[in-house]
Amino acid sequence: MIRKKKLNGEVYAVHRDICMSAHKARRISNWIRGCYYDDALMILELMPYRGSYTIFKLIYSAVANAKHNRGFDKGNLVISKVEVNEGTTRKKLKPRARGRSYLIKRPTCHITIVVEDITYDEEYERYKKYAIL
Repeated sequence: MIRKKKLNGEVYAVHRDICMSAHKARRISNWIRGCYYDDALMILELMPYRGSYTIFKLIYSAVANAKHNRGFDKGNLVISKVEVNEGTTRKKLKPRARGRSYLIKRPTCHITIVVEDITYDEEYERYKKYAIL
């Protein structure tokens, strides 16, 4: 996995090799992009899709990382970026008639959720004139 450079006001969480197609995960993730943390959890709780629980847990993990590692407040967190990438395809063989086999392909995906603290930008703008460039 390629580690990305961490920005100052952002924290992320990654879940790899989820047994779900990327198309189905993108359908869910498009609803929560740009929402506040509390609103995103409320939206995901009411969605009828199977993958919403996985994304729910991943958002909860990203917010826990932000609170524990950086000391951010949960009320000021916004989901700034949600990436859903295709993973490897798992292949299984199913027995068929006359000793033959049938290939079953199970798609996987990788989900990355980036959480941003909105008060961080306001503090930067306030003290920007005092910074030495």
